Amino acid sequence: MHVIDRRLNPGGKSLVNRQRFLRRARALVQRAVRDSLKDRSIKGIDQEGEVTIVRDGVHEPTLHRSGQGGNREYVLPGNREYVSGDQIDRPQQGGGGGSSAGDGDGEDEFRFMLSREEFLELFLDDLELPDLAKRRLTGGEIEGVRRAGFKTSGSPASLSIPRSMRNAMSRRLALRRPSRAELQRLEDEIALVEARNPPEPGDAALLERLREERDHVVRRRSLISYIDPIDLRYRRYEEVPKPVAQAVMFCLMDVSGSMTEHMKDLAKRFFALLHLFLSRSYRHVDVVFIRHTDRAEEVDEDTFFYSRETGGTLVSSALDKAVEIIRARYRPDDWNIYVAQASDGDNLTQDNPRTIALLQDQILPIVQYAAYLEVGREEDPMAGGTIASDSDLWQAYVTVQAPKGRFVMRKVHHRREIYPVFRELFQRRGVGVRGGAA
Repeated sequence: MHVIDRRLNPGGKSLVNRQRFLRRARALVQRAVRDSLKDRSIKGIDQEGEVTIVRDGVHEPTLHRSGQGGNREYVLPGNREYVSGDQIDRPQQGGGGGSSAGDGDGEDEFRFMLSREEFLELFLDDLELPDLAKRRLTGGEIEGVRRAGFKTSGSPASLSIPRSMRNAMSRRLALRRPSRAELQRLEDEIALVEARNPPEPGDAALLERLREERDHVVRRRSLISYIDPIDLRYRRYEEVPKPVAQAVMFCLMDVSGSMTEHMKDLAKRFFALLHLFLSRSYRHVDVVFIRHTDRAEEVDEDTFFYSRETGGTLVSSALDKAVEIIRARYRPDDWNIYVAQASDGDNLTQDNPRTIALLQDQILPIVQYAAYLEVGREEDPMAGGTIASDSDLWQAYVTVQAPKGRFVMRKVHHRREIYPVFRELFQRRGVGVRGGAA
């Protein structure tokens, strides 16, 4: 998205100030785009739409006298209403879109209609998969071109002048083409002989010989061209497969009976964001959807987001299924493996040791990054927030030993918390600080 400042340049404001204003306007639009997530459905999360920013956010700061303190006297010409000592009330400011009557002027809020491409550009800015490092040659896919020598034909744009001139010079040397200096030498000698007065004996024979030699040089120069079509060389390019980073993201979602509709909505929104981010930003990323109750199964995208199946809870079944799929299809030496898990934290107590063992011993050693999102009940506005103890699964995951930054945990209770947490988990390195378990 590009913001264009079409205002005039009053007061000779510098380009730096105008660029600062454009960056601030873009940041406000980007914030409005991200705030719109809580009002969108899962299906419409990536659709175009209108966003609004407040007008105060794009006002440029100015220096002026403080309105507080000090004694001031004003002369108001044509005053028929006030006398010395009267206090004048501050004018009432109106606002665009207000419902109350009264005097005063105001301005409407800024509204932006964004296309789908602009919306996604702002929405997914500064996000990336962490530690995307493992690369391999994909099966025959052409990723780019490289220089591969020269060829004797091609387009004028690919003509290599240095190589063509070198070939021409080599050909002229091999064929002993007379140089311009040699021709000039003969011309000078002929002119010198012709200028003798009186002529010396033998000048006529010498002059005839020099003229024959000059004609021979001119003929050879015309027969052996300075540059010939056979000298031309064109740069040659060939398409080659480049090593590309391959990644697979495992999406593990708890759909057991303990997950309320609100919790499932939070989990689905998180995974919808994740799927949108991966499909938009990367070409070589597989997404594996795994739903689990007391048993886990790999499903397609539609089933993952819209199936209403429910049941008991066994978290280890999802991790078992992920390990099984990795061994069958995704070799850890070639693939960057990521795991994202969402659950309400409810699990059988006797299953927690096996869950920790699977995560710590089999999954974390081979993945680039793993994230656990615990969804909770919606906050009660009257209570000022939800105060709840950590779940059994959360307490179990806290004990997991993992390299710094390899495994992170976060909690969400409301729609408005989804994007900030998602961005914290997948923001580009150097943009922000990613912490460990929360």
